Amino acid sequence: MDTATRLSRLIGPLRRAVLRTRRADDGLPDLPEAQIELLRLLAGSKRLTPREAAARLRVAPSTISNLVRTMSGAGLVERTPSSTDLRTVHLSASAAALDMLDRYDRVSTAALRRAVEGLSPRSREAIEHALPALDELLVALEAEEAGG
Repeated sequence: MDTATRLSRLIGPLRRAVLRTRRADDGLPDLPEAQIELLRLLAGSKRLTPREAAARLRVAPSTISNLVRTMSGAGLVERTPSSTDLRTVHLSASAAALDMLDRYDRVSTAALRRAVEGLSPRSREAIEHALPALDELLVALEAEEAGG
């Protein structure tokens, strides 16, 4: 099996394992991955319109509308009408959402740290040396996606 196939088969289960890590222990809700991705996008931006969020996440505007409706009701996303165009709203992550993302990151990082520390020294070193290549792979995948 080639490297790309092996990596492709590992990415999904690895991501899901990280997302499941001990959230209930810290009173964190089990949010769908799409909601977490939208929150991360909003946390890294001042304000975005729903259309801008859809474009950045590469999903349909209706998907963003559905996410925003659910997440606004849960107090995670704030909708602010534009001061110049009454048809436009700007989205932002609420303070509660930002706090929750910080807690998610702490819990996930702690779980990853425990798992990595449980590996052999050789495996820990291999992962450490692979990180720059994984960063480069992400850039290459994003460039490919942007190019069509």
